[in-house]
Amino acid sequence: MRTVLTGRRKWVTAGVLGAALVAAAPVAFAASPESDDSAARAAAASGDRTQEVRQAIQGGAARNVILFIGDGMGQSEITSARNYERGAAGRLAMDELPLTGDYTTYAVEKGNPAKPDYVTDSAASGTGWATGTKTYNGAISVDAYGNPVPTLLELAKRGGLRTGDVTTSEVQDATPAVLGAHVVDRDCKGPDETTKKCAQNAKENGGAGSISEQLVQTRPDVLLGGGAKYFDQKATAGQFKGKPVLDQAKAAGYDVVTTSDDLAKARPGKPLLGLFAPGNLPVNWVGPKAVQGGTAPSRCTPNPALPKTQPKLAEQTRKALQLLDDRRGKGFFLQVEGASIDKQDHAADPCGQIGETIDFDAAVAAGLAYARSHADTLVVVTADHGHTSQIVSNDAKSPGQTATLVTNEGANMTLNYGTALPGSSMEHTGTQVRIAAYGPQAANVVGLTNQTDLFGTVKRALRLR
Repeated sequence: MRTVLTGRRKWVTAGVLGAALVAAAPVAFAASPESDDSAARAAAASGDRTQEVRQAIQGGAARNVILFIGDGMGQSEITSARNYERGAAGRLAMDELPLTGDYTTYAVEKGNPAKPDYVTDSAASGTGWATGTKTYNGAISVDAYGNPVPTLLELAKRGGLRTGDVTTSEVQDATPAVLGAHVVDRDCKGPDETTKKCAQNAKENGGAGSISEQLVQTRPDVLLGGGAKYFDQKATAGQFKGKPVLDQAKAAGYDVVTTSDDLAKARPGKPLLGLFAPGNLPVNWVGPKAVQGGTAPSRCTPNPALPKTQPKLAEQTRKALQLLDDRRGKGFFLQVEGASIDKQDHAADPCGQIGETIDFDAAVAAGLAYARSHADTLVVVTADHGHTSQIVSNDAKSPGQTATLVTNEGANMTLNYGTALPGSSMEHTGTQVRIAAYGPQAANVVGLTNQTDLFGTVKRALRLR
C-alpha cells in the first residue's frame, strides 16, 4: 500500500514512476521508445484529446492479444479502488487505455436462447466472449442446448498461436475454464463432480471429462492459478483410469510449478502448469467486512495469511508473456483474470475487493508495458459482469451493510452492499460494464457493444478461422 500523496501533480508523478518500474521489469524486453505523438500529448495536456484519440485508432491485424478480465469489476469497484489507492483525481493503469466503451452482459435461458436472463454469472458471460455465443448461467462453453462451441483459445491453437490462461482463482473456475473446457455445469471441476452433475460430460459415459481433464487435453502453453485439489482426483475411465489428473498433465508434457521461485525459474520449451493453492489463491488485503449499521473508519492491511510462496498476478502475467513471446512464431493469445474482486464483493469485504482490484491493475500495467514495446499487441481490459458494491455518502442511513475506509488521501469512503440479506452471498447486477482497449482493432470497443462482440474483435484481430 502506498504512502499518502496529495495534489494532482504528485499523483501523476507517482503514476509515471510506477510505469517506469513496470517497464523495467523482465517482460518489457525493450524500453518504450520515444513516440511520435508528442504534439498529441501536448494537446491532450491542454484539454484537447482529439489527436491523441485519432492516433489510438488502428485497424489491421494484431500479432498478440492480451485479454484482462476483472471478475465482478463494475465501475463502482474500479472507482473505489482508485479512490482508496490513487486518490479521487488519480488514475489506475486500466484508466490509461485510450479507447473505452461499455458492453452488455446478459445471459439467456437454458433451452430457450430467445429469452434473456438479465443477470449473468461468470460462466455464461465468459462463454459469451470466449465463443461469441449467449448461453445459460452455469454453462461452460456450451450453447443454450448444451452443445460444445469452439473457444478463442482453441481457435488460436488451431491457427498455430501460443496460448495462455492465468487466474487468481482455481484454474477450473468459470472464467479460466471457458477457454479450454465444455461442460453443462460449471461445478464439474474434477472427475468426482462430473460424475454427479455432468453425466453427459463424464469420461465413463464417453464424454470429454471434467474441466480439469479437458484443460489438460486442450493444452494451453501456460496455465497458472489455483485448484490443485482437483488435479488430485482420479480419472474414472480411459487411459488414465484410477490415476490422478495431475498424471495426465505430466504425460501431456507439462512442467508443474507450485511456488513463486519455481515460476521464476520456468523456461520456454515445454507447457507450464502452475498450481499455487489447493483452491483459490488467498487475497492480498484484509479489513473489516461490511455490517448493518456500518463500521468505524479503518485502513486495509496486508493479509498476514498470504503465503510468501504465492506469486502476485503481475508476476504470473510477466512470466506468461515471457514464455509466450516467441518472435519466430505466429503470436499468442493470453487471458489474465483477477478473480477475487468478485469473490470479495460476494463476501461484502471492501478491503479484500479493493486489494484484488489493485493487484489486478498491477497485472494490467505489466501487460501495457509489454504492448507499448510490441506495437502489434492488442490489450483489452474489461469485466464479466457488474456487482453489488456502491460508494455512498458517509452519513447514509442504508438498509444494507456498510463499511467505511480511510483512503490514502486521508478521507473517509463508505461502501454499501445491499443485494442480499446479511449473512448471505451478495448478488451480481445486470448492468453494462466498462471495456477498454489499446492497439490494433481497439476502436471496436468504443460505444455500447454486446459481450459476444468481444469474441469477434479478438478473432478478427488475430485472423482466426
